[in-house]
Amino acid sequence: MSFNDPQEPVTAPVTVVPATTAPQQEPIPEALAAEGVPSRFACFVTGTDTEIGKTLVSSAMLHKLVQAGQRACGMKPIAAGAVMREGVLHNEDADLLAAAGNVHLPQHITTPFMLREPAAPHVAAALEGKTIDPVTILTAYAEILAASDATVVEGVGGFRVPLTDSFDTADLAVQFNLPVILVVGLRLGCISHALLTAEAIIKRGLVLAGWVANEVDPAMSFIDENIEAMAQRIPAPLLGRVPRLLHPSAAAAAEFINLSGVPGWPPAGSR
Repeated sequence: MSFNDPQEPVTAPVTVVPATTAPQQEPIPEALAAEGVPSRFACFVTGTDTEIGKTLVSSAMLHKLVQAGQRACGMKPIAAGAVMREGVLHNEDADLLAAAGNVHLPQHITTPFMLREPAAPHVAAALEGKTIDPVTILTAYAEILAASDATVVEGVGGFRVPLTDSFDTADLAVQFNLPVILVVGLRLGCISHALLTAEAIIKRGLVLAGWVANEVDPAMSFIDENIEAMAQRIPAPLLGRVPRLLHPSAAAAAEFINLSGVPGWPPAGSR
C-alpha cells in the first residue's frame, strides 16, 4: 500500500529485491490507499541509530518546505519518552517537528503513539498496555495528507526497531512506501552502520533517496575520510553534511542540506 505516486528509481546500479519479498504485513484497509493523491513531497527519515540527529534533519527539511511556500507537516508516528506538562504529554522530538512545520494538527494525528517510557517502543507500549498498530498510524497519515502539501515522517531509533513481536520500523517504512532519507551519525563505527542500513532499505524495495551526514561526535577522527568512504559505497546522493552546531535549530541545519536530489523536490507550487 502506498500513499505516494511511484518514485523515480535510484540512479546508482544496485540490485533491488522486489517489495513482494518483504515480510508479509497485516492488510491495510483499501480506504487508506489514497489513490489519485497528486504528486507531492513526502519522505520517511530513518537513521543509523538513536540520538544521531534524525529530528534535527527532519526539522531542517520542514523548515525548507515552509520557506518554499508549502503547507508542511511533520509526523513522528511513535515517540518513546514523554512527560506530562499542563495535562498534555510532550515529547521533545515531536515538539520540534511541530515547531518546524506550519500545519498544526492534534497530537493523536501527528504522533498516534506517544509513550511515556524512554525505552524501545515495544517495551514502552507494553508498560502502558498498548499495542502499536500500523493501521492507526496510516489512518493518521491520511489525515495529514488531506491537510498539507508536504510531509516529513520521522521514524524512531534505527531502521529495525521492534514495534511489536512481529512488526518493526522497517515494516512500517514499507507500509508508507515513501522515499527514505538516511541520517548517518558521524562517530566511530558509522561506516558499517550506514552501509548495513542502506542495504536493508534497498532490500525492502524502498527508494533510498539520499543520506545526510551529521557530526554528532566533535572528537571523531578522520571525518572527511569516513564521509568519502560512505559516499563511494552508498548508492544514493549525499544531501548534506551538518556540522556540530553551537545552537542547533531547524533553520541553522537547513543551511547545510540540499534536497534537489530527492524525488518530488522542488515541491509543486513552491516559490
